[in-house]
Amino acid sequence: MHFVWPQALWALLLAPLMLAFYLWLLRRKQRSALAYPSLSLVRAAMGPRKLWRRHVPPALLGLALISAVVGMARPVASVVLPADYMTLVLAIDVSRSMLAEDVEPNRIKAAQAAVKDFIRELPPNIRVGVVSFAGAAQLVQGITDQREELVASIDRFQLQRGTATGSGLLMALSTLMPNAGIDVEAAVYGQGFGSYGNYGTPAPAAPPKAKPSFTPVPTGSYSAGAIVLLSDGRRTTGPDPIEAAKQAAQRGVRVYTVAFGTPNGFIPGFEGWSFYAKVDEETLQAIAKVTEGEFFRAGNANDLKQIYEHLSTKFALERRDTEVSALWAALSLLLLVSAGGLSVLWFRRQPWGQA
Repeated sequence: MHFVWPQALWALLLAPLMLAFYLWLLRRKQRSALAYPSLSLVRAAMGPRKLWRRHVPPALLGLALISAVVGMARPVASVVLPADYMTLVLAIDVSRSMLAEDVEPNRIKAAQAAVKDFIRELPPNIRVGVVSFAGAAQLVQGITDQREELVASIDRFQLQRGTATGSGLLMALSTLMPNAGIDVEAAVYGQGFGSYGNYGTPAPAAPPKAKPSFTPVPTGSYSAGAIVLLSDGRRTTGPDPIEAAKQAAQRGVRVYTVAFGTPNGFIPGFEGWSFYAKVDEETLQAIAKVTEGEFFRAGNANDLKQIYEHLSTKFALERRDTEVSALWAALSLLLLVSAGGLSVLWFRRQPWGQA
């Protein structure tokens, strides 16, 4: 918790002065009290009331004033609240290693089933876009809140050669933030892409595109959306996924990564060849760490389903910095009313300390 106006907290120095003044009043009354021949007469006059009751209302009054001072400082706390309208972009690996049968019936079919269930269970205030990546990345379904279109887009996946994890992440980031000036083609093909015409002749010079101004923001600060990236293999082409993750981090976007498959994933007899498809957990962990997202490991279809159920709950709620001055003010009022009520109840409207 932090404070918008911390200077108000200096008023808390009055608390020990108030306590000292209260103790001074008690001693002053003790010095001016009459001498009784026996303490039993005092106890009988006080009846069943306990001596400590006289101190409770003043203590509550002091706590009420302290709570009021804290409220004046405008405290801000990080609390979990229902998410507003937000956007998720799913980046799904469709490389041919997804044919591995270490997950029944195979990785791609299990992933498609889990992703479709995840989309159906999302709250209606969350929009979704779908990106697939193998040797290159492509937008399969633009951002929409139509669940039927999203589920249908998952069925359109086509397996391809290669694994360009960095391209998939950049495409997802560009889809989530279309006005952020993310040049996916330049990252994939180099800055000179498109500058030559047919047969290697230079193309006519095009007017330079005005790039939007960009100022890095705190990592994880973007609350309007996030990226969920699922992959089962190691990058074989395309830009470095860690560098792509740094671009997401500079824009405050969290990336939640899912490593799908077992260490000994095996594709038997594909195009006359058999090979192992090992999951690259290290890179996926690094992506999540750089962007302050989370890393998940799924070794079977049930694990993957549980991960997506967890993510569905996470995106239904979000943590925000919220001013909680009203809560401290309410606590101060409650303590003040309690102090007055107990004074009336115990001391019959007599001033505190004269019971």
